[in-house]
Amino acid sequence: MSNIYRIIIFLPLFILGCTPNVIEENKLVQKINSLDMNIFSKKGDKIYSITSTDSSYNNSKLLFNFNKPTINIFKGEETKYIIISEESTLSDNNKLLIMKGNVKLKTLNEDEDVLYADYFSWNIEETKYLLEGNIRFENQNIILNSSKAIMGSDNIIEFFNPVKYIIKDENKDNRYETNSENAYYNLDTETVSFKSKGKRVKSIIYF
Repeated sequence: MSNIYRIIIFLPLFILGCTPNVIEENKLVQKINSLDMNIFSKKGDKIYSITSTDSSYNNSKLLFNFNKPTINIFKGEETKYIIISEESTLSDNNKLLIMKGNVKLKTLNEDEDVLYADYFSWNIEETKYLLEGNIRFENQNIILNSSKAIMGSDNIIEFFNPVKYIIKDENKDNRYETNSENAYYNLDTETVSFKSKGKRVKSIIYF
């Protein structure tokens, strides 16, 4: 066997042995600095992008971990939503995105809609976003609070029981409050509707 063949055979072993991020049970974790990753559809359309200054990839679990990531979700060539959180994971062949801790989802329309939560989950094959824990939706005109919300591809956010809805006045002070089981906010038409099963909707007006 020539010296060239010996180098080719032993080179992969050398590279593997020099990898410093090996954890228990021989699982290999690769640290990634300044990550900037784009995810595309089978047709070549950009679906979303992820940036993180501190991230890692678990080769055995096929799992990405991101610290303080920024997610851009695209519609065509334009950014539709921007999401940030304390931490995030990406799994299932880049199809399942989970974000935790101080989740903030922002739209880029004139009202600057912002949706806050403790937890965010998105399976890109289902085109729905699930948000849970201390939900707060706010723009220039309203505030909506609940414990759970689902945003669909139709730009309608469904807020689950219990829901508190507050209208702001011209000075951005709280003016009108409604409590209901479910509420639906349409980002396109900027309208809200309520639904309550077996109970009356409770309304309070502030003067």
